[in-house]
Amino acid sequence: MTAGLLDAHLTLLAEALLPYRESDGLLARWGAELAVTLAGGGRLLVAGNGGSAAEAQHLTAELVGKLRDDRQPLSAIALHAETSAMTAIGNDYGYDEVFARQVRAHGRPGDVLLLMSTSGASANLLAAARAGRDTGLRCWAFTGPAPNPLADACHEVLAVASADGQVVQELHLVSTHVLCEYVDRELPAALATAGPATAVGAASMDAARAGAASVDEAPAGAVSAGAPDVEPVRTGVEVVVDDRHRQVEA
Repeated sequence: MTAGLLDAHLTLLAEALLPYRESDGLLARWGAELAVTLAGGGRLLVAGNGGSAAEAQHLTAELVGKLRDDRQPLSAIALHAETSAMTAIGNDYGYDEVFARQVRAHGRPGDVLLLMSTSGASANLLAAARAGRDTGLRCWAFTGPAPNPLADACHEVLAVASADGQVVQELHLVSTHVLCEYVDRELPAALATAGPATAVGAASMDAARAGAASVDEAPAGAVSAGAPDVEPVRTGVEVVVDDRHRQVEA
């Protein structure tokens, strides 16, 4: 009996999983390095095309938002999501430059650039890698089988050993989640050693949360001691007719 599509796909995935397990050490180290970078006020820039663009945006969403537990937001930008800039750059400079020009605009020495590609041959990602290295960013890549041009252009690569692009993207998604898990694990220690400015920022966020909670818990009409007098909010709609004000109750 001929194997079904699902069985065939899972067979390819299973074949790629065994070598992929060896990526844990790399993801752990990247997570620790990224936690230190982001805790210190640095930034992660991510780019990809097609399905890899969606995965790039997935990664930045996990960092700016959260993966599991609440924590401070971390600076991460998916370059393809800046559509007006991307289309303007493509129109004026050519599609190969849509990511590279943004890397030069947003990247600072010590930031991290992560480029995602199943083929490892996309011209716009290769241009971005060159721009990243020229700007002093650490350049990482998620790719398909190595060697490939993008792997060669970046400082380090997580290369998924599968000739099937779908399997590659699926394990890139696993890599995204595991990378974020390692960032979250390492972040408290990174924040503790990042310096007073970062600590103050984290404390301010905690204070803001506490303040919001106290407001939510306060009884209706309560006013904090020492707070300036505030004119009560009038319910209804104020209508102006021939310079005369008339209150219409809701």
